[in-house]
Amino acid sequence: MPKLPITFACGLYDRMLPLYTGEVAVEGVDLKFEVEDNPRIIFDRMAAEQAYDVCEFSSSEFISRFTGGQCPFVAIPVFASRVFRHSFIFINRKHVKNPKELAGKRIGVPVYTMTAAIFIRGLLSDEHGIDFANCEWVEGDINSAKSHGNPAILPTVKKLSVTANRSGKSLSQLLEEGEIQAIIGTGVPEAYGRNPDIVRVYPDYRAAEMEYYRRTKIFPIMHLVVIRRDVHERNPKLAGHLFRAFNQAKDIERSKMRYRGTLRYMLPWMHAELDEIDAVFGGDPWPYGIEPNRPTLEALVRYLAEQGVIAKAPRVDDLFVPVA
Repeated sequence: MPKLPITFACGLYDRMLPLYTGEVAVEGVDLKFEVEDNPRIIFDRMAAEQAYDVCEFSSSEFISRFTGGQCPFVAIPVFASRVFRHSFIFINRKHVKNPKELAGKRIGVPVYTMTAAIFIRGLLSDEHGIDFANCEWVEGDINSAKSHGNPAILPTVKKLSVTANRSGKSLSQLLEEGEIQAIIGTGVPEAYGRNPDIVRVYPDYRAAEMEYYRRTKIFPIMHLVVIRRDVHERNPKLAGHLFRAFNQAKDIERSKMRYRGTLRYMLPWMHAELDEIDAVFGGDPWPYGIEPNRPTLEALVRYLAEQGVIAKAPRVDDLFVPVA
């Protein structure tokens, strides 16, 4: 019986590598792995033209489309990218002395609805009681005067003060000049390390992130995996086959990472990192499936509703098609 040809677009992350090399096969599938290390390109192409059969996709954009009834794809609980975001909150300390002073400020962000920004605002609201309702948001690239990709994003359900950066300057430059007072997002402004007034809200972000995870069990999920709806409906077993293959690939790479005879990655203190993974995450920092990720997923849907992106938080279990 011929195998089903499937295109899969994703960054070449360690947990995906065995699918790229062919070490792991997807049952009944001839997988064409299209490597794209800029996820914004994948999101924009999938949203605008459904360019792939399967791909990594923005968690917040998927949920927004799901709740808005404009979602030409379905999701499986495989999480291609996760990042703690404490280290991505920068302020100009001439204008902001502490996190609470972010309320009412003009803040730069690549895209207001991007998952990183959703988690950062949620974290700051939960931890510091910040109300962002009266903030003005300036969207643009952090270190250039361009926009952040070409996203085909649904409008937020709540009217918000969000404008494009048309100053001809980067968000980093605007932060230095005090035109904006903070930047949140996915990158480090060039002014950081050069201008002493540009500082992180969490200087010891590693310790803050560990304490946060131990207390909340939230490890922010940036990207999940989606299947084009028409492909899923024609091949209902594909979701389960993919889920098993993604798990197998991740487990192989986690086992290789844990081999201590050599350093698999260019991390001089990787043995210490492995010890901390055991202590903080119980050995597996990257579980797939709904249940081990419920605190993170429930936080994400709550934040999306609280921040006016969606009207109401959906049930987490409803977001994913069955993979059993």
